[in-house]
Amino acid sequence: MYEGIVQDLIDELGRLPGIGPKSAQRIAFHILAADPADILRLADALREVKERVRFCSICGNVSEEEQCRICRDPRRDLTCLCVVEESKDVVAIERTREFRGRYHVLGGAINPIEGIGPDDLRIRELMARLADNTVTEVILATDPNLEGEATATYLARMISPLGIAVSRLASGLPVGGDLEYADEVTLGRAFEGRRRV
Repeated sequence: MYEGIVQDLIDELGRLPGIGPKSAQRIAFHILAADPADILRLADALREVKERVRFCSICGNVSEEEQCRICRDPRRDLTCLCVVEESKDVVAIERTREFRGRYHVLGGAINPIEGIGPDDLRIRELMARLADNTVTEVILATDPNLEGEATATYLARMISPLGIAVSRLASGLPVGGDLEYADEVTLGRAFEGRRRV
């Protein structure tokens, strides 16, 4: 335990996701030792991101404008919608350069243990977007974990009666991986998702 403001800084840093007590302490002491100009730039960046960044009024992605760059792009396919949990998932999919449709960011996944249910996500907004019959396919790109699977199953049940094709991203073995190190679920999914060559 440190005294006063140093401990307050460590405590605040420790509240960030993925930062444990040791990491928070290391970052705090890095800040103390860093050049004041560097720390002021960091503080300005934090303040500016909170003031200027908002969520897109259409898809929920982060944006500095009312609508994000993807929703403003007239070249994007309006008939295909990819549903993701977080904005960082949009970035990951965009890096592949494989998807040319639009996105819908849920803002998380169903997680009863954490108290997150369907009403806590942007599912109502998703259903409103699907109501105008423009979208013909929804790709569920939630994380391949318990919460992501629960969310995908829930969404598939909600969307299927609308007559819209619903698909799920394939999952399986990573490129460069060894079969002996794959867990049973991953290996099982790789068999389920196999395709002819």
